[in-house]
Amino acid sequence: MDGCFVGIDVSKRRLDVHVLPQGEAFHVPRDEAGVAALCARLSGLGVSHVAVEATGGFETVAAAGLAGAGLPVVVVNPAQVRHFARALGARAKSDAIDAAVIARFVAATRPAIRPLADAAARLLADLVARRRQIVEMIAAERQRQTRATLDRVRKSLARLIAALEKELAEIDAEIDGHLRGSPAWRAAEDLLVSVPGVGPVTARTLIADLPELGRLDRHKIAALAGLAPHTRQSGQWSGKRFISGGRASVRTALFIAAQVAKRHNPVLKPFYQRLIAAGKPKMVATIAVARKLLTILNAILRSQTPWQNA
Repeated sequence: MDGCFVGIDVSKRRLDVHVLPQGEAFHVPRDEAGVAALCARLSGLGVSHVAVEATGGFETVAAAGLAGAGLPVVVVNPAQVRHFARALGARAKSDAIDAAVIARFVAATRPAIRPLADAAARLLADLVARRRQIVEMIAAERQRQTRATLDRVRKSLARLIAALEKELAEIDAEIDGHLRGSPAWRAAEDLLVSVPGVGPVTARTLIADLPELGRLDRHKIAALAGLAPHTRQSGQWSGKRFISGGRASVRTALFIAAQVAKRHNPVLKPFYQRLIAAGKPKMVATIAVARKLLTILNAILRSQTPWQNA
């Protein structure tokens, strides 16, 4: 094995660590002192990759501390690690075993090391995620409101919806303040919303959850968004292509924007109509619009040139 690879399984109270090829395993507390001790222990090993599994936000402290110490950190997708474990035939599960699997996964795949988001970018991402949660809660309460028959229940639902709408307005104002307070983010938002079909919510979701936009080629950015079609083929048999994986929040935002763009965008509207005329199902055509829209947005941010209907 060429290089030193570290897998870290994150739980609420501790970090389980596995180092390859040494096979060394240990754990430290998931706090400032524990992360500092881990950084000191790894700093002299000539580490190639330190892989931390995404665990609902618990990984943030560890990843930020390791990156701050100059270690090559990558946050890995837990679903990919689980598939890798199944391929290895690893049925037993514990935190220590998971750390070893993560180390083996990163040694086998060697993902690219990308700089972690700074504190301001993480805050914006958290605010956008919280906004999404509040919108989902409002939608759920409104659904309950349509089914409620008791006056007491309807009043309770109305009060809660009003409170959630107030919180949503405050979150929107805070997001707006962060974006408008950053010249780079403000410029990026202005470029993105110049495209017909893209509104502030979509633009802010992309800025927060897809910071690679404008920095990668169209194939890689589509894969990150979960809009790159996968081929199913074996011998002479070929199945339908499909999309999967990627960042769900980004894919959802682009799909919603595509619903508008296919009706109003002067480039994407005829593109959608051509696909429908060619016999493509509406869902397939809409996904194709979302993918093309992402390609356009990627090119706009790369060139720093607003939409031009040439």
